[in-house]
Amino acid sequence: MIKKVKDYDFTLMITPLILTAFGIVMIYSASMVLAVVEGHESTHYLIRQIQWFCLALAGFVMGSAVPYKHYQKLTKMIMIIVIIMLAGVLIFGETVSNAKRWFDLGPFSLQPAEFAKLGLIIYLASVYSKKQAYINEFNRGVLPPLILTAVLLALIVQQPDIGTAVIIFLIACSVIFSSGVRFKHLFILVLVGLALLAFAIPNMVTDERISRFAGAYQPFEDPGDDGYHLVQSYLAIGSGGLIGEGLGQSVQKLGFLLEPHTDFIMALIAEELGFLGVMIVIGLLALIVLRGLFIARKCSDSFGALLAIGISSMVGFQAFINLGAISGILPITGAPLPFVSYGGSSLLVMMVAMGILNNIAKFVKLSEQEPEPANEEADMKVYHNRGGRRTWERESRSIRF
Repeated sequence: MIKKVKDYDFTLMITPLILTAFGIVMIYSASMVLAVVEGHESTHYLIRQIQWFCLALAGFVMGSAVPYKHYQKLTKMIMIIVIIMLAGVLIFGETVSNAKRWFDLGPFSLQPAEFAKLGLIIYLASVYSKKQAYINEFNRGVLPPLILTAVLLALIVQQPDIGTAVIIFLIACSVIFSSGVRFKHLFILVLVGLALLAFAIPNMVTDERISRFAGAYQPFEDPGDDGYHLVQSYLAIGSGGLIGEGLGQSVQKLGFLLEPHTDFIMALIAEELGFLGVMIVIGLLALIVLRGLFIARKCSDSFGALLAIGISSMVGFQAFINLGAISGILPITGAPLPFVSYGGSSLLVMMVAMGILNNIAKFVKLSEQEPEPANEEADMKVYHNRGGRRTWERESRSIRF
C-alpha cells in the first residue's frame, strides 16, 4: 500500500488538500455573519463546503486510481453529457441574478459549466493527440475540434457566464498551441476569433456589463454603485498590511464586501492574514501549475502531456482571472479562486482534475523506472501498464512544450 502511494506525486497530493483545508477555514470566517443574516446557522456554508469536500476527496482518489488513458476511450460520451447538461441548464436551470447557470437539485446546486472545463480538456487532448501525424494540415488536423469548442462556448455565453467562457477559451488556446499546430494556422485562428468577437460584441454589450468595466477601471467615479465591489475590495486589501488584522477579525465581511466567501475571498484573506497570507496562497497555486507543466514536459505520451497542460492551464487561468477581478486588473466575472472559494461544483472538478494529473505523474515516474528496449527508434516511445503487463509502443509526437 505504501509503495503504491509512493508512485504518485507528493506535491500534487498534498498541495490541493492544504489549499482546500485552508479554504474551508476562510469560508467559515467569511460567511458566518452572512449566514446568520440570511437566517441560517453560522456554520451553514461551512458544513455545505465540508460535504462537498468529502465528495471531492472521493473524486480525487478515483481520478488518481483510474489510468488516465481510459478517459480517451470515453471522450465521446463525456462530451455528449457535457453538451446535454449545458443545453439543459438553459431550459431547466435555476435563474439567479438574470443568469441560468445552475441545476437546483434540492439540497445542493450543480453548475454544468464547471464540468465543461474538464470535459473539453479531455476532448481536446484526445483529439489532438490522435492528429499528431497530420497536425500541420489545417482542415484535417486543426479545424474539426474547434467547431465543438465553439458550440460549448456559445452555450455558456447564453447562460450568460462570460467569465467561465473566457477561462474555457484560454484553456483551449493553451492545448491547441501546445499540440504543435503551425504558427500560421494559429495566426488564422486568431484573426477568425477576432472577427467573431467583433460580430458578437454588439449582442453581448449590456448596461450591466458596461457598468462592470466602468467599475473595474474607474471605481472611484461611482464608489456607491458601479465601483462599489472593487472599492470595498481595495479597503479589505489595504487594511490587511503585512500580517493582517487576524483570523476572523475582518470588518469588510460585516455587510460591506458582498460575496466575501466566493468571488472576493482573497480580499478577505488579505484583510485577515495580510500580504503574507496572500503570497502563501498564490505560491501554492503557482506550485500546482508549475508542477503540472513539469509533468507535461516529462510525459512521453501526447494525450497525457496535453491533458496535463490543459489541467494546469485551468488552475492558472482561473486563479489569474479571480485575482485580476479583486485587484481591478480585470472586470468582475464571478470566477472562483481554485480550491479556496466557496462552491461545490468548482471544488469537485478541481479535485478530480488533480487526481487525473496525479495519475499522469504516476505514469511518468513508472516509465522513467522501466528500462527502454534495446531497439530505439527516432519516434517517441510510450510506456503503458496494461493489466500488469508492461509494453512499449512507438508514437509520433510534436507537442510544443
